[in-house]
This record gives sequence, structure tokens and C-alpha cells, in this order.
Amino acid sequence: MKVKRIGILTGGGDCPGLNAVIRGVTKPAIEMGITVLGIEDGFEGLVEGKIHELTNRDVSGIINLGGTILGSSNKGDPFHWPVDDGEKIVIEDKSKLALKNYKGWGLDCIIAIGGDGTMHISDKLAKMGMNIVGVPKTIDNDLYGTDQTFGYDSAVYVATEAIDRLHTTASSHHRVMVIEVMGRYGGWIALGAGIAGGADVILIPEIPFKWEDVFDKVIERSTKGKRFSIVCVAEGAKPLGGGLVIQEKDKKRTDPIRLGGIGYSVGKKIEEETGLETRITILGHLQRGGSPTPFDRILATRFGTHAVELAAKRKFGHMVALRGDKITSILIKEAIKKKKLVPINCQMIQSAVKVGVSFGNNELTKWK
Repeated sequence: MKVKRIGILTGGGDCPGLNAVIRGVTKPAIEMGITVLGIEDGFEGLVEGKIHELTNRDVSGIINLGGTILGSSNKGDPFHWPVDDGEKIVIEDKSKLALKNYKGWGLDCIIAIGGDGTMHISDKLAKMGMNIVGVPKTIDNDLYGTDQTFGYDSAVYVATEAIDRLHTTASSHHRVMVIEVMGRYGGWIALGAGIAGGADVILIPEIPFKWEDVFDKVIERSTKGKRFSIVCVAEGAKPLGGGLVIQEKDKKRTDPIRLGGIGYSVGKKIEEETGLETRITILGHLQRGGSPTPFDRILATRFGTHAVELAAKRKFGHMVALRGDKITSILIKEAIKKKKLVPINCQMIQSAVKVGVSFGNNELTKWK
């Protein structure tokens, strides 16, 4: 049976490159005679019935735009739907309503663009009978099954530029500058931006750090006449034997934990223990916003066009993926088996150590 109507949604947090995927899906689909329907606000739109048809005009000139023209939400899990009864938040299962809308719209397939959470939801919906094709999106780059997700390169670019700017004020005032970046439980953004920005200390979740090793590094630089240091900290970094720093818990989200604040802890400790003047910058949502880099525009376009091919061939239950320099696909259920974290013996870490970067744990990084 020929695919005639596909829906497209953008789930989870916003990310540079989403519009490039929407464009990459819509333009070739229309040429193939397929009607494309944009589901608004991620899975919220699937539950609440918010949808509209996409035309060539809708997706013209959007490849360079950040965010998503369809809207998004990280609180719209149909299986974990928050309802305010006036006294408290009650979690309900609205997946049957999502399936009803899917069938009522006459969709042959949904192209779901998102990260780990979106792919988990997609896998559950597929088991209910929906035809799903996944497109991997996350600035965290922690989705297993693809060498890289779109959005990561853009986030690293923003974080690197921030470190570059901090370098000038750090050297001028002879300070330790701590910059906290996103990434949740993975250290990819901190690692990439830290190396590119010339950070002296990079703290990532995969390598629990020792306070003394961090202090020793900034003191060593100071005593050698290097009168400033840059410390790049992933939001999921934690000291050896310690726990994550949690900013808040939001019951409305499938994963209620919102990380943030480890940068303040690291900065305060460094100043107290070393006597070196320290400043902290939390980069936050700046990493998610703005135009995608050329790399992400190209990758997102390739992902989008390949997703349409999978849909047209009725190759459902697959997620498009980058392997080497080729776009291929992997079963969604395989892509969500585990998170893609930074291997502590990877070449990026080895190279960083060889140029003098400390990861706050000298026992785990001995490749000089």
C-alpha cells in the first residue's frame, strides 16, 4: 500500500536544525505526491488534536532558522500525561487518545524528530500500531545508534565561542573562569567545547572528579606564571563519591530531574581552597538557540530526506542514523537500548590529556 499521508512532529527540547529536518521531509514528500501534516507542539499535538498541512511555502526559507515552526514540548508524553485536578498534578495515560487521532487523521506514518525520550515514546506507540520513523535530535549527542545527532555541532559551536570570550576576561583579570554547559548525563558538549576552546580543566559525568586534582591543576598553572584557568563543567559532572547537583524536579516530565548548579559548586570550592579569584558562567539555554551550523543544516537535511525514503518504502520502526559519512537506519528499539556516553579511553580524551588538559581524576587519565 502506497504511503499517502504522513505526520511530522518535533518532540522534546528545541534544537538548532529542527526546521532543516522539517524542510528535508516536506519538500521531497510533496514531490512524491505525499501529503505532509505538521503535528503541533510535539506529542502534545498528537493527544490534543493540533495539526495542519504543510506546504512548500511553509518550509521555504527555514533551513537557517533555529527552533521549530511546529512548536515542541518535553512534557507531552502520552503515557505520562500531567493533569491538574485543582489540588495536585495527576499523571494519566492518554496514549489511546493519541492513537485515535492518528487513525482519525488517516496517517500512514509519523516522522518523529527527537532525542532519547522521543524515541522511547515512539517505540511504545509503534507497539500500539502506529507506523513511526525516527530522526535523532539532541544537543547532548547521547543517542545510541548514530555517530552524531544534529544539534550537537551547533551547541558545541556556541559553547566554544563562549569559552573564547571568557578567555579574554580571564587573562585580563587573572581569574579562574568556570563555565557550566548542558549535556545531561553525557559529557559530549563539555568535551567538544572544552577541547576546542582550550579549557584547562574539563569535568564530565563519565569521569567522577577528585577535588584535589582540580585544585592542583589551577594552582600548578598559577605557580608557573599562567595567571588564569578555564574550567569547563558538564551539568551532569559529579565528584568522586558524590551525587548530581539537581536544580529542580518536575513531576510533569517523564524524566523529572532538571540538572544545573554544579558550576557554582566547583567555582566556590576552587576559590575557597586555592585562594584564586573565580567567576562562574552558566551557559544554559543559549546552547539550544540560534541558527544551526552549516554541518547541522546539512546533516538535518540528509536525515529528513532519508526519513521520507524510509516512510515511502514502509520501513517503519526505524530511526535514521549517521554512520561514518553515510546516512543509514537502525531499529528504534535498538537505538534506545542504552545511552551513548563518552568512553573514558576515547581518542578525544587521550588527545586532550596529551596537551595538558585535566579531567579532575589523574588515576583515570594516564595517556601522556
